[in-house]
Amino acid sequence: MQTSSGKIIVYQLMTRLFGNKETLNKPYGTLEENGVGKFSDINDRALISLKQLGITHVWYTGVLEHALLTDYTKYGIPLDDADVVKGRAGSPYAIKDYYDINPDLATSVTNRMQEFEQLIERTHRHELKVLIDFVPNHVARAYQSDARPKGVRDLGEDDDTSVKFKASNNFYYLPGESFQVPRDYNSLGLDNTFLTKDGKYEEMPAKISGNGSLTSSPGMFDWFETVKLNYGVDILGGNNTGFDPVPDTWIKMKDILVYWAGKKVDGFRCDMAEMVPVEFWNWAIPQVKAVNPEILFIAEIYNPAQYRNYINKGRFDFLYDKVQLYDTLRDLIAGRKSTRDIGAIQKSLDGINSFMLHFMENHDEQRIASKHFAGNPWKAIPAMVISSTIDQGAVMIYFGQEVGEPATGNPGFGSIEGPGVTTKWDYWGVPEHQKWMNGGAFDGALLSEDQTELRNFYSSILNLAGKHPAIVSGDYEDITAYNIDQKNFNDDVFACLRFTGDRKLLVVAGFNTSARRISVSIPSLVADKLLISTNKEYTLREILWKGEGKTLKELTVNLELPAFGAFVFEIE
Repeated sequence: MQTSSGKIIVYQLMTRLFGNKETLNKPYGTLEENGVGKFSDINDRALISLKQLGITHVWYTGVLEHALLTDYTKYGIPLDDADVVKGRAGSPYAIKDYYDINPDLATSVTNRMQEFEQLIERTHRHELKVLIDFVPNHVARAYQSDARPKGVRDLGEDDDTSVKFKASNNFYYLPGESFQVPRDYNSLGLDNTFLTKDGKYEEMPAKISGNGSLTSSPGMFDWFETVKLNYGVDILGGNNTGFDPVPDTWIKMKDILVYWAGKKVDGFRCDMAEMVPVEFWNWAIPQVKAVNPEILFIAEIYNPAQYRNYINKGRFDFLYDKVQLYDTLRDLIAGRKSTRDIGAIQKSLDGINSFMLHFMENHDEQRIASKHFAGNPWKAIPAMVISSTIDQGAVMIYFGQEVGEPATGNPGFGSIEGPGVTTKWDYWGVPEHQKWMNGGAFDGALLSEDQTELRNFYSSILNLAGKHPAIVSGDYEDITAYNIDQKNFNDDVFACLRFTGDRKLLVVAGFNTSARRISVSIPSLVADKLLISTNKEYTLREILWKGEGKTLKELTVNLELPAFGAFVFEIE
């Protein structure tokens, strides 16, 4: 899928981290110690640079008000309970008011909504679109909306708490049981405390936790800081459904989406979309698109067996392509898979390839440059080229990826996710990204020469993917298996063709660990589709690196493929 002007290219940024200039990076540090990024830090210079990078949509992660452990009581915001908050900065996915803004992100807390509206306007002024998170499956355990529009009933306000399940309830309950904080839970480390930390959280009757754990005493690794929303599915009684009449939760969640669409948000990345019944999306998305027909819905989804259901019935515009292409490309970087597997994935997605959102990093995954992933950001060059050019689907990068951020250091609670993941739970600085930010100049003046070259690569591939007609709207032919069978190259090299009637590209990407001479041949049946003749020579103009041209003779070209190298040739 593409916009009227080209392919969708998403830049995800963790809003509280993106503009943070502080460098102390104390584990479990407070906002005052470690700093926090603001909406105002995402200035015109930053947005101009993102536009030049090839970006079309900016996903501002963590915008909505969520539970956190900074004191904003002087602004009328109640303290959150430290026993049901993960990390000092809190999870962006434990929303405590769908109609409000995270106060951390505002220069003036009382004007936080206006500051976000100004960011939307500023982003649009640079011809970029705005995406935010919609978290439909769960809310913070202490959810209470004080910013909801007049006349809107709050979640749970009218629930019958004497029963486990009722289709008209917003939450699930365990009558007669009180919630128990996981034993020995500590969100702040052993040396820190907070006013509300006492090992207890009063909730009677207990609500079911966000991951559906059916107990009043969830474990440390349950989503116990959140509670699951009830969409009319009786998860405590055989998953029977009650969708008629339309459940109250459906109406409230649709109204929240419409509210933000009215704020001129251009799309939603829907957290754990497959944990919400597809019938809800089928009902809600058309109503939101009635406000803005161009608004995008991106589903975080990990079950390929449900892809077509969430596209055809759920009406999503894009789905995460994590468990297929991302996982395969990661394994190829590590030398654990065959490039034949890529063709099998694309074949399984026949007819829905254009609905995929491809990425090599996001807030849940390890950084490419981390020693626990590739250890070297350049090793992901072939993976980025493949994920950017393979089909008409969207492409996403995560802030700092383009300069090789490795996510080192101990942020505190965020270490729970393992090494190499930039924390989403703590106040923290992102050092390599800060070099590009350069105190707010966003000119990359502090980057090394290697980092500048890496960012130039990302600019080249993203602009190429976003604008070249053969990639944006062209057909696809995988010629990898043919060339492996012909012994032209090994199964750590990938080759495909992208083409329209008059534009033809040959993409070659290798996960080879040392430079190698290879041949790439186009099968005659495929050449017929491209209207290419066996008896004619063609010039191959390299357009990714603006490198040396080659000649296609008798449908074959000989190449010197660098280690973890890639080329994109225009066939002329």
